[in-house]
Amino acid sequence: MTQRRPTKPVFIGDVQVGGDAPIVVQSMCSTDTADVQATLRQIQELAGLGCEIVRVAVPDKEAAAALPELVQKTPVPLVADIHFDYRWALAALSAGVHGLRLNPGNIRDPEKIKRVVQAAKARGVPIRVGVNAGSLPPLPSLGEGELPPPMHQRMVDAALWEIGLLEEQGFDQIKISLKAFDVPTMVQAYRELAPKVPYPFHLGVTEAGTPRAGSVRSAIGIGILLSEGIGDTIRVSLAADPREEVPVCWDILASLNLRQRGPILVACPTCGRIEIDLIPLANQVEAHFQKLGKPITVAVMGCVVNGPGEAKMADLGIAGGKGRGVIFRKGQVVKTVDEKDFLSALIEEGDKVIAELEARVDGTGSGLAPDPVIPLEEIPHPKR
Repeated sequence: MTQRRPTKPVFIGDVQVGGDAPIVVQSMCSTDTADVQATLRQIQELAGLGCEIVRVAVPDKEAAAALPELVQKTPVPLVADIHFDYRWALAALSAGVHGLRLNPGNIRDPEKIKRVVQAAKARGVPIRVGVNAGSLPPLPSLGEGELPPPMHQRMVDAALWEIGLLEEQGFDQIKISLKAFDVPTMVQAYRELAPKVPYPFHLGVTEAGTPRAGSVRSAIGIGILLSEGIGDTIRVSLAADPREEVPVCWDILASLNLRQRGPILVACPTCGRIEIDLIPLANQVEAHFQKLGKPITVAVMGCVVNGPGEAKMADLGIAGGKGRGVIFRKGQVVKTVDEKDFLSALIEEGDKVIAELEARVDGTGSGLAPDPVIPLEEIPHPKR
């Protein structure tokens, strides 16, 4: 992992983005924002899955009118997503939203943008300069034989144009996104802008697709940048219920040892060496520990090649073969059980692991904390 890119922190409500904070998980409601009850239900569902900031669309007067109640009742900070009409940004600020997203491709009048910036500055509300490859400002006229700039450069130029307007107003509570469907374009845009500005980055692959393909595309694009130390908050954008986005965000972070929420399951791939009915067991184990929501690593292994080693390295593990399995807890063998007892034995020992870690939290402040950050040398714990 490359050392984290230093950035100026901003606060969306009480959630810090950038600076020394961990990578923040976001999503966006798919409801009609004007339907307050439906939107609140979705916000609560997302928060329950570990979403730390939620964005809502504000396309019209009806959506803007719903914001005061949403802001009052939301369990997590709320960002208003604004396109085309600056008046809804002003209404959102009056309603008390915790952040704004403005698209420089859709609101181009500098005077209107300045009015929004002045109102946001007065209230201490950050603005995300949210560039999308699909809605960029129009190209200037090109001379004969002159080629248009590449897409990633157009995205960077659009961001710098609006950032300049914000900075002219003495406004620096800024975060930035440069989203595209094409992963190389998105990655190159963030890389190019990173050394030019001090502001935190919101990472995402826009319109990434259906859950399977979209999760892969998002993991590659977001993961490349995070591994390079670029990125402060992420959203996985899927053509699905937004509840499917949040676990993918956490899986990306856990895969890079940045943050963990809930279990990590280590399991054998399918191969001819497996000597137990592994796939149903792995699914049952994952479902059980997902419900508990504790950051525990569980290994379910089905042969003698890598099984014992992986099981020893996990908090809890089983190495099975020929109808029997060895249970490991924190690297130590604790029992050997028959295959019919694999699941119950893992659950029993998992309860002990969780209890021990929680006891250490109570006694020393270390161990299994709710919603922990895996400590990395270059990423200190958040200031909450």
